Order: sequence, then structure tokens, then C-alpha cells
Amino acid sequence: MTTLVESEEHKSLRAAVAAFARTQPHTLDAEDNRRLWQAAAKLGYIGVNLPEAYGGGGAGITELSLVLEELGASGNPLLMMIVSPAICGTVIARFGTEEQKREWLPPLADGTRLMAFGITEPDAGSNSHRITTTARRDAATGDWLLTGRKVFVSGVDIADATLIVGRTEDARTGRLKPCLFIVPRDAPGFERRPIDMELSAVERQFELTLDDVRLPADALVGDEDAGLLQLFAGLNPERVMTAAFGVGMGRHALARALDYARERTVWKTPIGAHQAIAHPLAQAHIELELARLMMQKAAHLYDAGDDAGAGEAANMAKYAAGEACVKAVDQAVHTLGGNGLTREYGLGRLITASRVARIAPVSREMILNYVSHQTLGLPKSY
Repeated sequence: MTTLVESEEHKSLRAAVAAFARTQPHTLDAEDNRRLWQAAAKLGYIGVNLPEAYGGGGAGITELSLVLEELGASGNPLLMMIVSPAICGTVIARFGTEEQKREWLPPLADGTRLMAFGITEPDAGSNSHRITTTARRDAATGDWLLTGRKVFVSGVDIADATLIVGRTEDARTGRLKPCLFIVPRDAPGFERRPIDMELSAVERQFELTLDDVRLPADALVGDEDAGLLQLFAGLNPERVMTAAFGVGMGRHALARALDYARERTVWKTPIGAHQAIAHPLAQAHIELELARLMMQKAAHLYDAGDDAGAGEAANMAKYAAGEACVKAVDQAVHTLGGNGLTREYGLGRLITASRVARIAPVSREMILNYVSHQTLGLPKSY
């Protein structure tokens, strides 16, 4: 039976990451973010989930989510940890060819290379079955030709390549099936355009256009016939890591609010003595702890090889963390009053950022749909 009580190794890792993160500046500067990434990688934190044979730590999503949570709790979340080692690194480690593993996993682990992930399209958000980015074979050369569009792809400008979800035609049925391709940043026909976001974050969002992007045969990751199996191998860790992102951000906001509530005195006692302040903060703490427990369950199931069980738990963890994060940030800002919107305290920008944990990579409503259908056995309305 899996226990959710952290081992001494996990407690030590959590303490070490927290101590490291406290030494790093809180900033939205891209260069500071790059230095933080490299420093974390040097300590083995970025590639902790990747195989030891390829330069990683040989651990799992459990450990990687712990790292991201602690970085977020210190005010230094690294969004690309969700994408590069968790999604792309996991997919390549599980399904990539030996050549792909040797080329990509060591630099992903040591922080010298980054990989972005592109799945969402203008007309294919929650419904991935509507993806229209297609790949066809060049009969003369064996190359792939990839054509389509993607939106809300994080960090394309700083990534060395993007793992693109496309579709190929099944020769037996004629139906399109999902496949994943590694697309280098400088590939001809691969264009990116930044999306103007009202979001304070280092990592920018992009719209991608792929116009007959020619890729060698070995750009395909894994088996052409594996389809959804390979895709969800990356999406379950994505949900777990998004939960870690949300829990960490919520903890950071709550910590700032608690510091303020202990010191700020309006009448005779600090405002934290008043139940109108104390109870909502206590509730925020409880909800964050509950979300963390579900996140740990999902990570343990995934690392144990239970993809089906991890799928349910990862969706629940992402839902719980997104809700808890938004509530914690909102209550933290409310606790500080006007100060909650000043740059000095750094909470105002989290009002928008916390919504990311609720919206991406899958909306709260689609998670409720998943639980309704898959867990409760209710019929679909679509």
C-alpha cells in the first residue's frame, strides 16, 4: 500500500530545495530566470525525474513536483519545469529512440537545453480529437511534412525545440491518429508570434504556424501506432506538475499574508488575532494541504506505472490545486488591503497568475466532466 507520508529522503530534498530557493531573487527578469534554471539544474533539481543513464536523477514525478512546489512557495516558480522535464523529458524517456534519448535527455537534465510542448490549437482546446495539425510522408525521401497551427505554447523563444502533437493517417482505417514530433526552433517553415498577454510572467506565450515543415524520419517520437498512449504519458505529469505549481504559488501568497497579519496592528492587537482574518487564512491553508495530498497520490500512482489511476488522481489534483491557489491568493491580497496591490509585496500580479492553475492545461469544467464520466459513470452530454 502506498503511503503519502513523506520519506526522510523526500523531507531532505524538500528542505534543500527550499533553502536554495530562498537565496534566489524574486524577479520577472528573463536573465535572472535563466540563471535560476541553470543553478537548479546544477544541483540536480531540473532533471531529478529523468533516467540516471542519461544524466538525470533517476527519481520520478513525485520528486520533480516536490521541487517545483518548493520553488513556487519561495516565490520562484519555474513554469518550464512543467513542460521541459515533466512532459517532454518523460515522453522521450518512455517512448523515444535510443538516439533521441542520447541527444535530448542529458541536456534537458543539466539545463543546457529546453523543449517546449505544443498541443492546443485555435479550434482544438479541450477537445484534442479536433487537432488539425497533420503530418504526411514524403514518399521520395521518407521525411515528414508537418502543417498546422498551435496557440498558447510557452517558452518557444527560449526552447531549442518544440514537441508538437500532430496527426497522421492510419493506412488501415484512413482515420487520423495523434503522433509527436520534435521540431527544432530554426526549422524552415516553423514560425512563431508572441501572444499579447495580460499576465506577468517570464515565460511568454506564442502562436505557432507550421507550413510544410520538413522533418527527418527520426523526428517522430516513439511508435507511429501508439497514439493516445504516448500523448497521455506526458499529459498526466503535466497535470501533476500544474498542481505543484498551484500549491507552491498558494503557499507563497499565504506566507506573505501571515507575515503581514502577525505584524499589522490596527487597534490593540495584530489583525491576525481577529477571526475575520484568521479563519479565511486557516481555510486557505487547509485547502492547499488537501490539494497537496491529492497531488502526492497522483504522482505516486504515476511513478508506480498505474497510468489509469494516475489519470483520475492527476485531474483531481489539478482541480483541487487550482481552486486552492486562487482562493489563497485572493485571501492574501484581501488581508493586505491596499498593500496587497503594491509592487512591494508582489501579490497583485498573482491575481492573474493564479488563474493559470485553474485554466491550464485543462479547464476545471473539463475535469468535472472527466470525473462525472470516468469515475461516477454518468452519461456524456457531448
